[in-house]
Amino acid sequence: MARIRVALIGDYDQAVTAHQAIPRALAAAAAALNVVITGEWIGTAAVEKEHARQLSPYHALWCVPASPYASMEGALRAIRFARETPRPFLGTCGGCQHAILEYARNALGIAEADHGESNPSARLPLISELACALVEKSGSVLLEEGTRIAGIYGRREAQETYHCRYGLNPQFEHLLGGSDLRISARDETGEARVFELATHPFFFCTLFQPERAALAGKNHPLIHAFMAAALELRGASD
Repeated sequence: MARIRVALIGDYDQAVTAHQAIPRALAAAAAALNVVITGEWIGTAAVEKEHARQLSPYHALWCVPASPYASMEGALRAIRFARETPRPFLGTCGGCQHAILEYARNALGIAEADHGESNPSARLPLISELACALVEKSGSVLLEEGTRIAGIYGRREAQETYHCRYGLNPQFEHLLGGSDLRISARDETGEARVFELATHPFFFCTLFQPERAALAGKNHPLIHAFMAAALELRGASD
């Protein structure tokens, strides 16, 4: 039976609901795909210390919720590693926020782009406090027609659950315009909720937490697709 190793980039905390859900989400995908999936937690400080070298053995990287991280630099290095290699990447909640930030800094060259939570006095708070905090809330996500995320879901609208206070600052949304990191889903007010990287085999970021579907015994379509992409990569590298 095929075995898939997933690096879970973040600072594990048993009290965090998303961290409780992630092993269940991987188990649900494993059962559906008939593979063995091992999720291994790697602290952000460890990534910073090792300069992402220890991520090479993994078939996929997931930057998980619960930020600010112990090391923002470690999280950004891990995301950059996934972006610059064919490894499937998923960033949820805080992982999504930092994936946007990493792309702005390293792909678009916007060095001053920053996160308003870790640096409230940032000159360019690309990630800022949401107008309405989404802590333990659910809401509709409207998937853009023709996007890869819409193809994964097989529909144009979904209900998702959040535990989130920060997201892309609407004042700076134009900085992503024309880039390969596109907004592929929004909420009913028009605020960005999902991002996908057009030039990468599998690179998705969501402000919501799809892993929470596993708490209700469901195999979320995005996580299923994430692990299917990892399985494909593993097969190609055998």
